[in-house]
Amino acid sequence: KTQEKPKDSGKVTITKTFDFAGEEVKVTKEVDSDSKEAKSFLKQQEKLQSAAPASLPTVSGVKRPSGMSSLLGKIGAKKQKMSTLEKSKLDWENFKEEEGIVEELAIHNRGKDGYIERKAFLERVDHRQFEIERDIRLSRMKP
Repeated sequence: KTQEKPKDSGKVTITKTFDFAGEEVKVTKEVDSDSKEAKSFLKQQEKLQSAAPASLPTVSGVKRPSGMSSLLGKIGAKKQKMSTLEKSKLDWENFKEEEGIVEELAIHNRGKDGYIERKAFLERVDHRQFEIERDIRLSRMKP
């Protein structure tokens, strides 16, 4: 399912295979070699590599019974499924990188016209309006 390609820059490339709508989708991600994700990935790789020689036939030519079942388990293993939301996110990230608009979107969202800035402004206005209305209600309650 996954492959490792260590680089000199301290990055690890992780490739995972998912099943989406009957198709095989490969997701490649580059992470720092000292991150949690990279460490867990390397441990998983070590487990897979240590398990592989155990399924090989012995010197006398007799196979272990568990070796055959583990081999069949690997062949018939189901791929991890990917949801529509995850696939859409992956497609959007790939589109941004292909078109080279990652920096442009970051600059636009940081500015005055950005969505997050507008939502924060509307939230501040709503809170201020609530405080004004609350003060008016409290002033009317006291005779």
